[in-house]
Amino acid sequence: MSKVFEYYEKVGGAFGPSGREEAVRQVIAALAEPFVDEITTDTMGSLICRKKGTGRKILMAAHMDSIGVVATYIDEKGFIRFSPVGGLFKGDLINIQVRFANGTRGVISYEEKTPFKDLAMENLFIDVGAADKTAAERLVRVGDFAVYDAPRFKQGDAICGPYLDNRIGCVALLLAMEQLAATDNDLYFVFTVQEEVGLRGAGPAAFALQPDYGIALDVTDTGDLPEHKYPMAVHMGAGPAIKVMDSSVLCAPAVREALAHAAEELAIPVQQEILQFGGTDTAALQRSRGGVPSGAISIATRYIHSPSEMCSVSDVERAAALLAHTVCTIL
Repeated sequence: MSKVFEYYEKVGGAFGPSGREEAVRQVIAALAEPFVDEITTDTMGSLICRKKGTGRKILMAAHMDSIGVVATYIDEKGFIRFSPVGGLFKGDLINIQVRFANGTRGVISYEEKTPFKDLAMENLFIDVGAADKTAAERLVRVGDFAVYDAPRFKQGDAICGPYLDNRIGCVALLLAMEQLAATDNDLYFVFTVQEEVGLRGAGPAAFALQPDYGIALDVTDTGDLPEHKYPMAVHMGAGPAIKVMDSSVLCAPAVREALAHAAEELAIPVQQEILQFGGTDTAALQRSRGGVPSGAISIATRYIHSPSEMCSVSDVERAAALLAHTVCTIL
């Protein structure tokens, strides 16, 4: 039976907005411990799981942080103003539930006198049901972070819930650990921090480890929804995508070819990803020190950065198999 949803429940349920990844790190470390030789945490907070070898040094990265919000002001009536942590779209935020680290829950709503089409972040607020400012401050302080509080479910081959971006990449990295073949390569599975606020964790990790190759795992947009805003040749359920480029990186041909070769050997269907907007840790890996040949495996995901992201279980399983075979047999 697939472990994808089981792992997603554990990793996806941990509180971990950018800069506050401690709980996610603990969950992942416990799951990874039986399959690696060494687990450390770097100064930035990224989790580094090493399978020791004497051959090529390969760094595989999946970011474990999520987007979120941070409380910036509490008014006299007890309503909380906030700022985004990472990229948020106001259309995804209306009347949704959020959860703070201490367990306090609230609802994001908006100033109804403002026409809906004119709404901006400054017109939104969090309601924790407090009678006034004093009552609200017993529950939430300025500077507290909150995340989406939404259910997760599996239905057929689909998984839906918050923070598939990029907890599902972390799940794929964990699954790859479990199916490693014998290899001389020195493998580093790095669960990075603060990707959503500027790829801040991957760069320092790569700088310190000095890998020969870098491969990131992350989600990507899909082109399979009705009247999509721009055409994209990536569909949910059609296999993992090998990144060609995005707005921050041109992937190394050597890594792309290695991934394609591995897919052919495993008879895994793959897609070619060109993401016109956005980027991933791949760019930070590539630019480390004197440069690292880098590429990425992407998992097609719908409704990214909403509380109800959706992806395919089979895509995650195939991404894990593709990565494990590539780093043990091809590179």
